[in-house]
Amino acid sequence: MRTLDDLIDEGVEGRTVLVRSDLNVPLDDSGEITDDGRIRASAPTISELSGAGAMVIIVAHLGRPKGGADPALSLAPAAARLGELLGAPVRLISAKHWDAGKGDLGMAAGDVVMLENIRFDPRETSKNDDERAALADELVALTDAGDHPLGGAFVSDGFGVVHRKQASVYDVAQDLPAYAGGLVLSEVEVLRTLTESPARPYAVVLGGSKVSDKLAVIEALLPKVDALLVGGGMCFTFLAAQGYGVGDSLLEREQIGSCRSLLESGKIILPTDVVVADDFSADAKTQVVAADAIPDGWKGLDIGPESVAAFAEVLSGAATVFWNGPMGVFELAPFAEGTRGVAQAIVDAGAFSVVGGGDSAAAVRALGLPEDGFGHISTGGGASLEYLEGKTLPGIAVLEQ
Repeated sequence: MRTLDDLIDEGVEGRTVLVRSDLNVPLDDSGEITDDGRIRASAPTISELSGAGAMVIIVAHLGRPKGGADPALSLAPAAARLGELLGAPVRLISAKHWDAGKGDLGMAAGDVVMLENIRFDPRETSKNDDERAALADELVALTDAGDHPLGGAFVSDGFGVVHRKQASVYDVAQDLPAYAGGLVLSEVEVLRTLTESPARPYAVVLGGSKVSDKLAVIEALLPKVDALLVGGGMCFTFLAAQGYGVGDSLLEREQIGSCRSLLESGKIILPTDVVVADDFSADAKTQVVAADAIPDGWKGLDIGPESVAAFAEVLSGAATVFWNGPMGVFELAPFAEGTRGVAQAIVDAGAFSVVGGGDSAAAVRALGLPEDGFGHISTGGGASLEYLEGKTLPGIAVLEQ
């Protein structure tokens, strides 16, 4: 796999480099970014290329637009924030203004521009190879600017999308000299450590809402880990598999049999107490009850203090920890302490720890936990899980060709 360092060594001054970044950040109702973690993680690769004199064209997406352009999903906030981090403006270019000429884009050596949300073009995510290839051709044409003797180049630095076979992730990498950006390279190296040679004991903490979303990774991880701690909404299907009533808690009845089978491993540790509420709201009535005594009409929305303590004890003896998924509805204050407590236990353990992106990474920042207390915070929840499952990630495989 060729890397960003290899590209820099070849020479990029005056060369047009297409960079696929992951800038899919959450926005509030007013369009303000609520967590800029992915933008901050993407900035170093872009800065290095710009500093070396490349003309950098960023390709990224935001959300899942349907049927074309959606102003609410514009990358304008991401471009503005990235410009702040780089100390230079990042111009946003709408799709209708794409042009292969350097003069038309108004770029000079060291400039950085960003194409508007690539998913505004349905060909980006098309299952039709020819449609994706046509969009890729248009992106590749943008790198012809300047007639550099080495031609254009592609840097894949959006780890959060490498598990997708999409035009700007996969097809472009087949048509240009392709390199792994610093972010993608670090993500792969960390996850390779987890799959090939984790220091032991190796503990995994999984949360989130649905067992069905994590079933494949649980099956893949169980033979490799020493303990698998389960919280979040998914724990209630496991509790039901033990014969417990779960009230109005989230339950996937069709997964009870699978959970019962997984529990036979003896490695899965479940909550022994939970925080339940009479409503899904911040001002609901709450109480802490034993995991086998959830009242009818109440729903579990967090793990309880006894469970936090038990999980912390396991984590304190771990040498490697992987965490993906919150322990409760951390966005609502009454149900944030489980996630906060387990995250703090991971920090206190001093183990090599990996936060598996998505809601877990957001929780670290939203709850004010020290980011440098974790060994690595991934930018790609889905991608990291699929890597740990042993799946081939198209955006990585194409870089290895």
